[in-house]
This record gives sequence, C-alpha cells and structure tokens, in this order.
Amino acid sequence: MKNQFLSNLLLTFVWVALTGDFSVENYIFGFFLNFHILWLISVKRKKSTYFLIVPKIIILLLFFLYELIKANIEVAYEVITPKLNMTPGIIMVPLDVKSDIGITLLANMISLTPGTLSLDVSNDKKVLFVHAMYVDDREKFIRGIKDGFERRILEVLS
Repeated sequence: MKNQFLSNLLLTFVWVALTGDFSVENYIFGFFLNFHILWLISVKRKKSTYFLIVPKIIILLLFFLYELIKANIEVAYEVITPKLNMTPGIIMVPLDVKSDIGITLLANMISLTPGTLSLDVSNDKKVLFVHAMYVDDREKFIRGIKDGFERRILEVLS
C-alpha cells in the first residue's frame, strides 16, 4: 500500500511538472488521474487495500466537510438571531471504534465541528463524552455521530 501511495504521489508531481500548472486543482486532478491509471494497470487489484481505502478516505473527508459547513451555518445563525435557540448538554456516546487512532480521529472531528466539543474518553475506552450546543434528542444526537463520523472512520480503519 505504501509503495502504491508513493507511486501515486510521484506520478502526480510528474504530471504537475509536465503540465506546468502548479495550482491546487491540477495537483488534485493529477492525483485522481494517476490513482485510476495505477488501478487499471494493477495486477493485484483484489489484494490491494490502497485502491479500497483511498475512496473511503475521500468519502470521510467530504462528509466531514459537509458537517463542518452545516455546523458553521447553524452556529452563525445562532449568533445573528436575538433569541437563543440552543439546548446544550453533555452526552455519553458509546464507542464501537477501539483503536487509539480511531478514537483520536473521532474526537478531533467532533471537536473541529462548531457547536460540539469532545471532553473526555472513559478509562476503558468505551464511552466518549461530548458537549453539544444542540441536544434536542439525545438518541438522535448519538445516532448521528455513530452513523456519521464513527461508521466512516471504522470503514477507513478496517
């Protein structure tokens, strides 16, 4: 997997150098173009995890970007309206992710999203304590984290 990723990066830099366009869009286009070329010429497609994990990482990042934009709009609306509509609370979110990197990734994604903050992880790593600005329904909030961030993190790490 590491060799395929490094090959993809090297081919991306070759693409950028040959086109002479050093914009971010060209780097991204070159990365995806070379990813597909490497996938097409790969003999061991079914055995290679690189071609399975990169799309899952991209989906996770796009989902995080969507949640980030949505949360920014909610918090900005709260700031500009005269009446406070928030119902803050601290929620215990049971964790399915077990690895330290997975818990750290989940906690950081939650904390980077405006309106939520990861407070602590239990000693047995089974519960994440989250403070949120909008907790109308605790079960819906927990389900949103588990079906959103946590499920996608588990897909990337598995």
